[in-house]
Amino acid sequence: MTLPTPSRTRKLGKSGIEISSLAWGMWRFAGLELSAARGAIDAAFEAGITLFDTADIYGFGEQRFGKAEELLGQVFADAPAHRDRMVLATKGGITPPTPYDSSAEYLTKAIDDSLTRLRTDRIDLWQIHRPDVLTHPQEIARTIEDAHKAGKIRAFGVSNFTQAQITALAQFSAVPIVSTQPELSPLRIDTIENGELDQAIAMDLAVMAWSPLGGGRIGEPQNVREQNVAAALSGVAAAHNVSCTSAAYSWIMAHPARPIPIVGSQNPARIIEAADAFKIQWTRADWYSVLVAARGVPLP
Repeated sequence: MTLPTPSRTRKLGKSGIEISSLAWGMWRFAGLELSAARGAIDAAFEAGITLFDTADIYGFGEQRFGKAEELLGQVFADAPAHRDRMVLATKGGITPPTPYDSSAEYLTKAIDDSLTRLRTDRIDLWQIHRPDVLTHPQEIARTIEDAHKAGKIRAFGVSNFTQAQITALAQFSAVPIVSTQPELSPLRIDTIENGELDQAIAMDLAVMAWSPLGGGRIGEPQNVREQNVAAALSGVAAAHNVSCTSAAYSWIMAHPARPIPIVGSQNPARIIEAADAFKIQWTRADWYSVLVAARGVPLP
């Protein structure tokens, strides 16, 4: 029996915002030249991607804090129509060298600074990048409500939050949490087994899966477990005449929580290739064979 094929578009949680079922991420975007940046974005559009994910910290280290957002803002200045073609998601709350800060003062400034760097008047989805355990969720909720009322953000989500942290924040937030962004791949299945995806279903959260290729190890497995997972994916990929990476994206999307893989490649050809994920129709046996390979032990 085959599983349903994911639709190419869907809603962003309770926000009502229409998004693509694949996202494109800008973790490595900051190192591109302007022409290459436009080329990568155009490739994402060609793949049917409308959900674009960045963060204020992307670029920190090799370039500088805020560099990815600045570069995207330059793209918008060069091609203004690109802004309205995408659902723009960004994140804040990581504050080198202090790890995390979700105080009202900092989050308010982070949102304003992102708007300036991006050269836009609104952020479609703004997410707290990492949880700050020293800030009461009520303070976060009030900050987000103020930003939402001011029209600075259209929707609100979290990234790398535990289930308990999401539940606590949701209790105080008048603006609904519409997304969660955990690490999820055929090599990182904790999210599937620890209840995070079940919570997302119950709360109608869009799950944005970061590192869906296991940091590249799907394509270059380093140990027996990774080789077994790659082999299980490759068998399905070959049967549908697609790449192993497309099969990995498709495997993630087949879960009923409908996770959204964040494609991390900056290579236009590989970005376009990601859309091959929609060509695969999984059987339960094939899907579970990948899970078993990832677990390393048989199912109970």
